[in-house]
Amino acid sequence: MEKTKARVTSIFVYPVKSCRGISVPQAPLTPTGFRWDRQWLVVNSKGRAYTQRVEPKLALVTVKLPDEAFSEGWLPTANSFMVLKAPGMNELKISLSNPRDVTDGISVWEWSGSAWDEGQEAANWFSNYLGKPGRLVRFNAASETRPVDPQYANGHKVMFSDGYPFLLLSQGSMDALNNLLKEPVPVNRFRTNILVDGCEPFSEDLWTEIEINKFAFQGVKLCSRCKVPTIDQETAVAKPDINETLKTFRSDKVLRPTGKVQGKVFMGQNMVLKNFLKDGKGKVIKVGDPVNVVKMVSSAAEAPA
Repeated sequence: MEKTKARVTSIFVYPVKSCRGISVPQAPLTPTGFRWDRQWLVVNSKGRAYTQRVEPKLALVTVKLPDEAFSEGWLPTANSFMVLKAPGMNELKISLSNPRDVTDGISVWEWSGSAWDEGQEAANWFSNYLGKPGRLVRFNAASETRPVDPQYANGHKVMFSDGYPFLLLSQGSMDALNNLLKEPVPVNRFRTNILVDGCEPFSEDLWTEIEINKFAFQGVKLCSRCKVPTIDQETAVAKPDINETLKTFRSDKVLRPTGKVQGKVFMGQNMVLKNFLKDGKGKVIKVGDPVNVVKMVSSAAEAPA
């Protein structure tokens, strides 16, 4: 297999689902995704997840973690905090280490279970900001498991991500889309984890196995997009032209003409770690790491979707 010249150009982690991401120079790998990715979730009074689909204001909540949180093997101390900020709000500090109460009846899509509750101060902060009841909860990996769709990646699991541990996108795909848009958009519209450059647009559609820094990632499903890419992450205002443009050349009707048309549009590749070893050092990937394509299909129509 000819090796691409692709490299990792950005790594993004989203500690609180649907809030702003953090661009980092490196990130530790875990079976559920990058460490800290979608570990927290904002829920309504019934424990149901809030996302930007219904609460676009979450896009304006910025999240900061200590820089050292992205070093391999780092453990939080009593003085380690996640700091949240939002327009018109005082900053909110969430301890990364304190024990919490458990709350039951938390749900994301089809999954429900218990989670750690981050307490009343956080609940008041989100309720005030959203103008409706909200609580902040944290995934409890000690007691809960959230499996991904076994049809695509049997045996894999996530925390509060929508579907899969990693989402990979290429700069070439972003450029191809932006060439068709009146107003180019930044990559933050697509909430990707790994941005790569140095390959043809939409090459990632075809990648069923790649290696980044000796770790094998499996491409398990083309990412079908919801309305979130239409939401401007700087203003929280939706502009539907992105999805209208994607429909013209990235719909299932175009990419998979012989398959069942479900009105989906695709951008990016969902990935899992193929072989996660529990021991061994160096479980990080870094900006600048080369991307080697190990296995691929010949067209998007053959890729799982």
